[in-house]
Amino acid sequence: MSDFQAPKGTRDFYPADAARRRFITESWRFASIRHGFEEIDGPIFEHLDLYTVKSGEGIVSELFSFQRAGGEKDYALRPEFTPTLARLYAARAGSLPKPTRWFTAGPFFRAEKPQRGRLREFLQWNADILGDPSPAADAEIIATCVSLLASLGLTSKDVRVKVNHRAALGAWLLSRGVQPEAQAELFKLLDAKGKMPAPEFAQKVSAFGFSAEQAEVFQKGLVRITVPAGIDPSQAVVDPLKPPAIDPNVRDVLDLTYFSDAVMPLAKELVAAGIIDWIDFDLSIVRGLAYYTGMVFEVHEATGAERAIAGGGRYDNLVELFDGPATPAVGFGMGDVVLGLVLEDRGLMPKEIDLFRRIGATPDVFVIPGPAPESELLVKPLLARLRAAGRHARASSKSTRNVGKLLKDANDQGASIAMIIESKETVALKDLATGEQSQPMLVAEAFARIGIRL
Repeated sequence: MSDFQAPKGTRDFYPADAARRRFITESWRFASIRHGFEEIDGPIFEHLDLYTVKSGEGIVSELFSFQRAGGEKDYALRPEFTPTLARLYAARAGSLPKPTRWFTAGPFFRAEKPQRGRLREFLQWNADILGDPSPAADAEIIATCVSLLASLGLTSKDVRVKVNHRAALGAWLLSRGVQPEAQAELFKLLDAKGKMPAPEFAQKVSAFGFSAEQAEVFQKGLVRITVPAGIDPSQAVVDPLKPPAIDPNVRDVLDLTYFSDAVMPLAKELVAAGIIDWIDFDLSIVRGLAYYTGMVFEVHEATGAERAIAGGGRYDNLVELFDGPATPAVGFGMGDVVLGLVLEDRGLMPKEIDLFRRIGATPDVFVIPGPAPESELLVKPLLARLRAAGRHARASSKSTRNVGKLLKDANDQGASIAMIIESKETVALKDLATGEQSQPMLVAEAFARIGIRL
C-alpha cells in the first residue's frame, strides 16, 4: 500500500463517486429553485472570530483553524454556513428584498472523529429565509427540505421530521425552576442523549430537579405530537395538544400549555403545505448550536439507524451580531454523507449509468465507423462537426472494427443515438433505446433528424 493516502475523514471521488456527488448537489439545487431560493456562496475559510461569536462550543471545538505563514490573524475552514450568511446579509441588508431567500451548496470542514455518517470534509446544502418572522416561513423551510426528500423517492415512512420550539421549551423549563444558565447545560445534555446509555442520561437529568418519570419522557423525546391513523389531519391540528394527538402518559408529566402558542400556528402551516404526515413534534430536539431562538427541527431516518439527515431552525438574533439590523431568520442545512447512506440503504441511489444520464454525462451521439475502410478516417471530422453544433458526441476507444461490439460500447456509455458511418457521404442512425435503425442517408439529412441545422 502506498504511503500517500487521502487524509482521514476525507474522500476521493472517482467518476462514479463524482456522479453521485453531482446527483445529490443538483437535486439540492433544483429543490431550492422550485421553492424560490436564489443561489449564493462565500469563502471556504473565514476569520476565526466569525465562528467564536455565537456558534457554540460544539462547533468551536471542531474547527480547522490556522494562520498564514508570517501572519498574525487566525482563520478557520468553514464548519457551517449560517455565520457567513449572516455576515453577507448584514453587509447589504438595506438593499435586499424582504424576505430574502438564499441557498448554497458546497464543501465544509469539521475536525471531529470520522465515523459512519460523519466525515471531516463534506458537502452541505443550506437554505434560509431572512426578514420573515412568521410560522409560514418556518413551514416553508421544512417544506423545502421535505420536497427534496420526496423528489429522491423517500417517503414519510422512510424519514421523520422532528420539530420543537426552543423558546417554548425554555419557558416551560423556567416554570420548573431551571434558570437560563442551567437550560444551556440541559440543552447540551438533550442534544447528546443519543450518545449515552439511558441510566446515565436519567442520572444527569435528575441533577436538574426532574423525577425519574420526567427523565424517561426526556429520554423518549419528551412529547411527540402526531396525527394518528384514522384521524382527519385538519381536526387533529385544530387543537394538537389534546387527545388523541398526545400520548396520555406524557400529559401526566408535562404541562403542555407552554407549547400551545408555539406549536398551533406552525402545525396549521404544515397542514397547508401538505406535509403534516412527515412531522413529529418532538420536544427533545434542541439542536447544538447556540444561536437558535425558536422553532428547531431535525430529519431522521425512521429506524434511527443513521445520524440526522438535516437540521435547522429559527435564529432571529444572529444578523445583529454582525452589525446588521434586527432580522428574523430561519434556515436549515443538509449534508451529503448521511443522505447518500440512506439512499443507498433504501435502493434509491440510481445505478451508475443512470447517474451519468441524470447529470447529463452520457453522449447524445456515438459515432461508429462502418465496414468501409475509409470510414475510420471520417470519425474525427464527424465528431468535430457534432461538437461544434453543441452536441455531446463520442467515439469508442476500443481498437475493434466490429460494429456489434462498438454498439455495445455505445450502450454501455449511455448514448442515445449511434451514428454509423456507411460511406464518405452517408451514415445510418440507430436509436439505442428502441433498437430501430434507419437506412443510410446523407450526413446533412442525419443532422437534420437529430435537430442540427447545417
